[in-house]
Amino acid sequence: MPDIVIHAVTAAAAAAYAGLAWHFWRTRWRALPQGTVAAQGPRPWERAALLVPLALHAVLLYSELIAPRELHFGFAQALSTMFWMAVLFYWFESLFYNLDGMQPPALALAALAVPLPALFPGRTSGALAASFEFKLHLVMAMLAYSLFTIAILHALLMALLERRLHGSAAARAGLPAEGAAVLSGPLGALPPLLTLERLLFRMIAAAFVLLTLTLASGIVFSESLFGRALRFDHKTLFAVLSWATFAVLLGGRYLYGWRGRVALRWTLSGFVMLLLAYVGSRFVLEVLLGRM
Repeated sequence: MPDIVIHAVTAAAAAAYAGLAWHFWRTRWRALPQGTVAAQGPRPWERAALLVPLALHAVLLYSELIAPRELHFGFAQALSTMFWMAVLFYWFESLFYNLDGMQPPALALAALAVPLPALFPGRTSGALAASFEFKLHLVMAMLAYSLFTIAILHALLMALLERRLHGSAAARAGLPAEGAAVLSGPLGALPPLLTLERLLFRMIAAAFVLLTLTLASGIVFSESLFGRALRFDHKTLFAVLSWATFAVLLGGRYLYGWRGRVALRWTLSGFVMLLLAYVGSRFVLEVLLGRM
């Protein structure tokens, strides 16, 4: 695909993501006039509009990762793929749950991620592009990253919702009356907190399975390419630490019923380590150290 076409598609996808993020923020996150009912999930035209940047972004990812004979991949491609999948998962998820508060942050992050591969081309390797093991490993890793990304957005939204609920309870106990309407607007349209919590842990469990498969396929890939099961480096260390963190979180949820701030802290810790496992390490190597 000619560079001018790629640049045009990149600009169109980023603009569409940003425009939709602004639309959803204006219609969902901003305080609605008193008596106005918040929208119950995306309208049909909004669902259709979301498919436009998703399709443009998919074309870009195909031209960057699949179509070329040589594989170009780095932290920018990882982020771009991750947020495309995150928005795609959100689109399907919103068919079953009213999660109006999720659109603005997810779409805004996708808008920022779309142009990154043009700015940071990443590593080039023809040998990896022809490896089925690596492509399988890459797909599962990106699926895991994306599910964890949605999960962390859900966790942060739940923390905000819980804080507002405490404020509403305080208002009912005799504090200023303005607090009684604290859950109006977008927060008032969200599902109950327990529903969000069940959805969060289902996503974390599914992402944990994918992360486990990613680590297992990484071992197979490392054996076929380097002749040894694991290369002990920063990426391996942070990936294993992230896997262990989410294993402890799911175990604590199952055995002790962990929830609320405890679950949020473990989720944030695991997600940060997961980012450092590849995206962070590639950013340091490619941008700060200039090593390709």
